[in-house]
Amino acid sequence: MRHHATSSRPRSLGLFGFGAFGKLVARELGAFFDIIVCDPAYVGAVLDDGRALPIRGIEETAACDIVVLAVPVARLAHLCQQIAPHLIVGALVVDVGSVKLAPMQAMTAHLPNHVQILGTHPLFGPQSASDGIKGRKIAICPHQGTKVRHASRFLRRLGLEVIVTTAEDHDRDAAMVQGLTHLIAKVLNDLGPLPEQLTTVSFDLLREAIGMVKDDPPTVLHAIEAANPFAADVRDAFFSKAEKLRLQFDAR
Repeated sequence: MRHHATSSRPRSLGLFGFGAFGKLVARELGAFFDIIVCDPAYVGAVLDDGRALPIRGIEETAACDIVVLAVPVARLAHLCQQIAPHLIVGALVVDVGSVKLAPMQAMTAHLPNHVQILGTHPLFGPQSASDGIKGRKIAICPHQGTKVRHASRFLRRLGLEVIVTTAEDHDRDAAMVQGLTHLIAKVLNDLGPLPEQLTTVSFDLLREAIGMVKDDPPTVLHAIEAANPFAADVRDAFFSKAEKLRLQFDAR
């Protein structure tokens, strides 16, 4: 167990993962914290505007006031085991996964009792937040500690709409909200090029929605469709109703 001398206002933020969403985290929080990055896939951490962030190892990155886990859900439990010995007393550990039951269970099981835990799901991504995060939604699953409450207030000051929920309620809703969105987008995108001229307003909106998620990495789709325990039931219900419609029209 390590203590860390800090002021009442946390200043250091250790960011694990510098993929598309990790870069978004760094872009939006760089003005508020001294950020260091740990991601073995990168030899340098440079944002689109040219800002360069220090790359550090697991031990130093985990020893920050706030630790953000921006890694695929499938890797989260292992990462928690790796960082656990290096977390300082009172640190706030935050995940940003698209599901919440599995990450919350992993953090609770593998992180020490002397840290505070906050599960979050930013309901936006690099595409939908390309012009900033103000007005966007973020779901949070509080676990324990005063820093969790401070984090909620901070998120609201960033202009985010904060939705407080439980991990189970989140995953039930996300199974439809995200599960169906990505499923439909995947199917339509695989059909081939979508019409661009002879379109309706509703089709343009559908195409815009597909554009927001079609470039998401496979790890995001896996988290949404495989790691969410409620997604299979939603998929089954959707395909069942679609099959009934297909049979109805084929019978004519």
